[in-house]
Amino acid sequence: MKEATSVGWLRDLDRHWIVWVLIAWAAFAGYQLWSDWNAVRWLSLGDTDDNMRLAQVRALLDGQNWYDLRQYRMNPPAGFDMHWSRLVDLPLAGLILLFDLFTTRSWAERIACGVAPLLPLALTLLGLGATVRRLVHPLAWTLATLVFLTAFVPMLMYAPMRIDHHGWQLAMLAMTLAGLSDPRRARGGVLVGLASAVSLSIGLEMLPYCAMAGAILGLRWVADRDEASRLAAYALTLGGGSALGFALFASNANRVARCDALTPVWLSVTVVAGGLLFLLGRLNPVTLRTRLLLALAVGGVIAVGFALVFPQCLGRPEQVSDELAAAWLNNVKEAKPIWGHPLRIAFPIIALPIVGLIGAGLAIWRARGVERTDWLPVALFASFAVLMLAWQVRAGPAAQLLAVPGVVALGWLLIPWLRGRRSVLVRVLGPVAVLIVVMAGLFASTAVSWFRVDRPTTGQARVNVATGDCMRTSRLLTLNRYPRARMFSFVDLGPRLITVTHHDAIAGPYHRNGDAIMAVKHAFGRSPAEARRIMRASGATLLLICPNMAESTIYRVRNKGGFYDQLASGARFPWLSRLPLPRSSPYALYRIS
Repeated sequence: MKEATSVGWLRDLDRHWIVWVLIAWAAFAGYQLWSDWNAVRWLSLGDTDDNMRLAQVRALLDGQNWYDLRQYRMNPPAGFDMHWSRLVDLPLAGLILLFDLFTTRSWAERIACGVAPLLPLALTLLGLGATVRRLVHPLAWTLATLVFLTAFVPMLMYAPMRIDHHGWQLAMLAMTLAGLSDPRRARGGVLVGLASAVSLSIGLEMLPYCAMAGAILGLRWVADRDEASRLAAYALTLGGGSALGFALFASNANRVARCDALTPVWLSVTVVAGGLLFLLGRLNPVTLRTRLLLALAVGGVIAVGFALVFPQCLGRPEQVSDELAAAWLNNVKEAKPIWGHPLRIAFPIIALPIVGLIGAGLAIWRARGVERTDWLPVALFASFAVLMLAWQVRAGPAAQLLAVPGVVALGWLLIPWLRGRRSVLVRVLGPVAVLIVVMAGLFASTAVSWFRVDRPTTGQARVNVATGDCMRTSRLLTLNRYPRARMFSFVDLGPRLITVTHHDAIAGPYHRNGDAIMAVKHAFGRSPAEARRIMRASGATLLLICPNMAESTIYRVRNKGGFYDQLASGARFPWLSRLPLPRSSPYALYRIS
C-alpha cells in the first residue's frame, strides 16, 4: 500500500475516509431521490421483480406467515411459491413501517421504495473504497467512488424504485472484494464467508461468484500457507452463515431438495465445503505439493458428491419443462451472451470491464512481492466476471463492479505521469482523456446515445412506448372502477397488475409459475375455442389486453391465426363482451362468459 500524503486536508480524507464516503453517498442519494421523484410519486416500479417484491412485502405486513412466500394473488386461489427469501423484504418492510409513523401507508410505500435501493449502495462504495485503498493508494477511494457512481449498468440496480435484490447482492460482491484484499487474513476470510452466505441467502444469482471467491482463497492458500487463517475463517463463516441464513430466511417451500434457491441442496454444499476447507486450514501442510493435492481432493469430493447426491441439479436450476424453456425461459434477453445483443447494449456493458482488465494487468506487471500477491486475486475475479459475460449478459453489473480496482489503478498511474510531461497539450488534455477512459461506463453509454448506434426501428420504438403506457400507474388505476376480479392477461403484466390494482392475475414471469405461464401462452396462441376453455379453467372472469405491448407481438408473430392474432386483427367472439374504459386507456377489457 502506498503511503498517504502529509498535506493536512488530504490527510483528513485518508483518516476519515469512511465518513467522507458516506457523505458522498448521502449527497448522491439525495440527488437521486430528487431527480427521480416523479417515479417515486407514481410508484413507477418498472421491473416485474420490483412489483412482485412490493406485493410480497405487503402480504408480510398484512399478516402472511414469515416462512410462507406463496403469492396468493397470482393464479388464485392456490397461488404459487416464490423462490426468493425474506432477507431483502426486511429493509423495505422496515422503511414502510417507519414512514407509516409520519404519513399514509400509500406514501410510506412510495418513499420506502425510493429509499430502499440506495441503502446497499453505501455498502458497495465502502467495499470498493477499502479495496482500492489497500491496492492502489489511501486516497484512491475518491476515484473509485467517482468511477462507480458513473458506471451506468450497475447503478441501474440502485436507482430509486429498484427494490429487488440485485443491489444487495452487488454490495455483497463489493464486500467480497474487500475481504480478498484485506491484509488481516482472518478478518478478510470472515468478510468473504459472510458476504457469500448473505448473497446465497438472498438468491443464487451470484452463486458462480461465490464459488469463484472460494476457489481463489483455496488457490491463495496453496501458494502461501500463511493464508491458512483466511481460509479457515472463510470456511467457518460460509458454512455457519449459510446455515443461519437458511434457518432464518428460507421459506417452507425451500425446505425441500430444489435447485433454484438456498435449499437443503446448496446448504449441504456450503456446510460440507466449509467443513473440508476448515480442515485444510487447520492441517496446513508445509509443502506446496501436498497443499495442492489436498485442495484438488477437496474440490473433487465436493463435485463428485454433488453429482451423486443431487443429480437433478446438474441441469438448469429452474428445473422447468422443455416446453416452458423453449417458449419463455430461453428467450429471456438478459440470459443471452454479450455477443447476442446489439452494439448499443453490448458496448456500454463491456467497455468498463475491458478497461479494468487492462488496469489490473498493468498493476500486476508493475507490482513486486506482496503487492503483486494482493493484486492477483482481484484481477482473477475481474477476469472471471468478463468470462461470465460470454455466458449471460446479466453478468454486466457484477463485471463493471469488479472492474473498478483495475480502472482506478490505471487512472491513478496515468494521470500523474501525464501531468509530468513537458508538452502543455499533453499535460492538459492527457488527464481529460484518462478520465474519459476510467469513466468508460458513463462515456460508452453517452456515445451510444449521441451516435444512435443500432438505432431501433420505428416498430420497436412504438412497442417500447406502448409497453410503458401499459405499466403506468394512472392507467392501471382506471381498472379499479370494476369490482375485484381475476384477470387473464399477459405474463409480464401480472406482477404490475396485482401491485397497482385490486385485481388478481393468472401468471407472472417466474419459473415456479410455469403451468400458469404456459396456460397464458396456449390461450393466446391457440384457437379461440381453446382460449375460452383455458380462461374458464383458470377461473378468470375478465380478459385484459394491452395492444402493442412487447409480449403481445410474440403471440401475433409466432402464432399467426391464433386467438390473440384474431382478436388484435378485429375479430369478435360471442363469449367476450367489451367493457368500457376511458378513451385514453391503452387497454381492451372483456368479460368472459
